[in-house]
Amino acid sequence: MSAAVPATAPTTPDPAALLARYLDVLEGERNLSRFTLRNYGTDLRHYFAYLEEHGIELVAVTRILFRGYLASMQQVGVAQGSVSRRVSTAKSFYRWLRLNGVMRDDPLAAVRGPKQAKRLPHVMTLEDITNLIAAADGAKPGDLRDRALLEAMYASGIRVSEAAGLGVHDVDLDAMTMIVRGKGNKQRLVVMGEPARAAITRYLREGRGALIGKARRTRAEDGRLKMEDGTAVDGARPSSIVHPPPSNQALFINRNGTRLSQRRIQLIVRKYALAAGIDARVHPHLLRHTFATHLLDGGAELRVVQELMGHSNPNTTQIYLHVTEERQRKVVEGSLDDLAEVEMARRALARNRDGRGGKREARDGSG
Repeated sequence: MSAAVPATAPTTPDPAALLARYLDVLEGERNLSRFTLRNYGTDLRHYFAYLEEHGIELVAVTRILFRGYLASMQQVGVAQGSVSRRVSTAKSFYRWLRLNGVMRDDPLAAVRGPKQAKRLPHVMTLEDITNLIAAADGAKPGDLRDRALLEAMYASGIRVSEAAGLGVHDVDLDAMTMIVRGKGNKQRLVVMGEPARAAITRYLREGRGALIGKARRTRAEDGRLKMEDGTAVDGARPSSIVHPPPSNQALFINRNGTRLSQRRIQLIVRKYALAAGIDARVHPHLLRHTFATHLLDGGAELRVVQELMGHSNPNTTQIYLHVTEERQRKVVEGSLDDLAEVEMARRALARNRDGRGGKREARDGSG
């Protein structure tokens, strides 16, 4: 009689290996940015560390055990926004595990993150945004670029990443439109007004070429550029220097002739905010908030603003409607206060007039 073969214990999936597969899928199928993928990985590694510390297997998690994870974050004072993001990341991960047969059920299907208080985005007044853009009034190539950049961002409400990614051929000055690439590399068409069109036109005519020429001359002096036949420049005229490859057709470029970085755009916006004397913290996304709110203030339909902003969910755009309603409420309240003051002043005048009339009657009666 042969000896019984012991049953093989089921192997526990390696969380790190599953995470690597998951991130590969997100990058390939959803085309997420490297920053988003990095945040997904950071959130899930934080969760895995909690599970390991408490001796909990990834596939053995229950709704109650997961609530212990939520409680641990709240006890150490993790911001509600971070807690909500980590809950969302974990829920997406477990949903993927179930869909790919790693788990039979999704333990977090009914889990909800902590409710967050709605914070209305700060927006700039029309006076502030006008002063901000007007501060970029220089005539140097870099000044013309900065003016065109600020005009384009406010006129179209594009993200800082979208502004940095713009190419020369993405802009149609005749139609006053731009093609931008948003989250998930999704393309959309945005519009611009006459001030933005004029600023971009001037920059393309007088600024961008000058920035490229300066970069070429600087690199030629450093001996890093070559002639078309491959020989060194050695003081050759700029016209004989090799042009940058067609792929390098960034709209907004730096003094090196390469694409303007997102960080540099942030610094440019802050620079002109300080020059305009704006005390509030001004950043590129604030221009985007302001664009959406000013459109709604002007009577634009919510659906139109959603499309221009590139929001896949209308609820994301809805918050700007709340901003508009709040601003209108304050205007109405201010008007009511003004009316109340006028009414109080009118009544005071009436009392004084009545008092003077009574005194006159008393004098007439005594004569």
